[in-house]
Amino acid sequence: MNESFKALADPTRRQIIRLLREKDRTAGEIADFFNMSKPSISHHLNALKHADLVQDERKGQFIMYSLNTTVLEEVLGWLLELTGTGKQSRQSIDSEKEAD
Repeated sequence: MNESFKALADPTRRQIIRLLREKDRTAGEIADFFNMSKPSISHHLNALKHADLVQDERKGQFIMYSLNTTVLEEVLGWLLELTGTGKQSRQSIDSEKEAD
């Protein structure tokens, strides 16, 4: 989860997440929304992939990027637990204590 937070700390990456929330896109389509070089966009996409927030899949000559909603849900669930608005069972709290 640390990699997810590190990746989400950057505003460009958060904007990429918003774009991918609308629909899957290629790197070129994502780059069209930014005033930066394509290698810079590629760097941001790689950081998001490394954090497992984004998945890529080759479709013909293009690589399509999509959100990995499972990881986003995990991060969101943790944030909700932190604020006291999420649901976490006593058992999972005890499990976390035992893991430490």
